[in-house]
Amino acid sequence: MNPLRRKFLGGFALTGATFVTGVSIASPNNVFRSDDEHKTSMSSGPLKANIQHSVSRWTYGSLSIEELCKVAKTIGFSAIDLVGPEDWPVLKQYGVDSSMCNGAELNLVDGFIHLEFHDELEKRYRQHIDLVAAAGYKNLICFSGNARGMSKDVGLANATAGLKRILPWAEQKGVIIQMELFNSKIDHPDYMADSSAWGIALCKALDSPNFKLLYDIYHMQINEGDIIRTIQDNHAFFGHYHTAGVPGRHEIDNTQELNYAAIAQAIVDTGFQGYLAQEFIPTPKDKAGKIKSLADAIHICDV
Repeated sequence: MNPLRRKFLGGFALTGATFVTGVSIASPNNVFRSDDEHKTSMSSGPLKANIQHSVSRWTYGSLSIEELCKVAKTIGFSAIDLVGPEDWPVLKQYGVDSSMCNGAELNLVDGFIHLEFHDELEKRYRQHIDLVAAAGYKNLICFSGNARGMSKDVGLANATAGLKRILPWAEQKGVIIQMELFNSKIDHPDYMADSSAWGIALCKALDSPNFKLLYDIYHMQINEGDIIRTIQDNHAFFGHYHTAGVPGRHEIDNTQELNYAAIAQAIVDTGFQGYLAQEFIPTPKDKAGKIKSLADAIHICDV
């Protein structure tokens, strides 16, 4: 399990934060810029707006949340993934969407396939659904958890039972619960939801418009491949997408094996209206290099 992601997705404390609204967005001319950072982040021109772009918070943890908001606005997109309530006021200040909310989960390994956690998960998710809805956001992440010897069938039945305890509330509040698919080969050994087929079976069992899969392209390339065909055939079950280069989980440029421009085009062709979030770990050590990596990735996917 990546220690950076564990830090950001380890389960944030629920808070009753007061959200900042009605604050004007800072001008790009005043946004987090040295000469080098500005020219690297704005070098590729305006975005086409055929796809909604986002960046995962934990992969740019070296920047403060305010700095990351300013970087996003300078590059030309307006969403950050995997942000909890404690940081939503800053997003509100800069007019940036929390494209995938987190903080209700216990952790990445103790999830909805485990009956012993259902009571606590129901309590946390009901509270967090209220927070997400009150903030005007839409998506809330969840995890299957690790199998620990449990069969796929039992895991599917348990996850169905647990999620049915929160989905009526999510439906009432207009919040979409999204389970992320991970690879169990490299990054998350023993994770139950490690295939699109298992996730789709869960979607069908729940039969709710407020439950979708977070289809992580990086993870699914490692575990099963056939990315574009899977998206074309099963896009109705996918509510959100994550990127990263394979192998290594770094930049999505020509140093890795996936053609992200073609994948992004396949997503656009399905009529998808949600977010495609960059979740690669940038390789440059300096701040300007990290920002350039993000700007380049956004433009690769801006089909």
